[in-house]
Amino acid sequence: MAEVNAITVTHKELVEVLIKHLGFHEGIWQLSVEFGLSAVNIQATNAQTGVSQLSPAVFVPINKIGLIKVEIEGPIAVDAAKINPSK
Repeated sequence: MAEVNAITVTHKELVEVLIKHLGFHEGIWQLSVEFGLSAVNIQATNAQTGVSQLSPAVFVPINKIGLIKVEIEGPIAVDAAKINPSK
């Protein structure tokens, strides 16, 4: 069997995994992502001229990934009672 080097999941699958991991059995939960924003100057080379120059740039890090309780199911919202029912 080949070694697995990467795994990807859909947004909805990530919500389901978090619901099960956190032990939620009720409520509709939606994916929440908090982004940051940082401006910096970087050394960049112009592709046409080959000249290197200082250019402004923006970094957008993902600060937090979580769940928010919502009222209706949707493409990134899952009902915990359906995917992780109480035993």
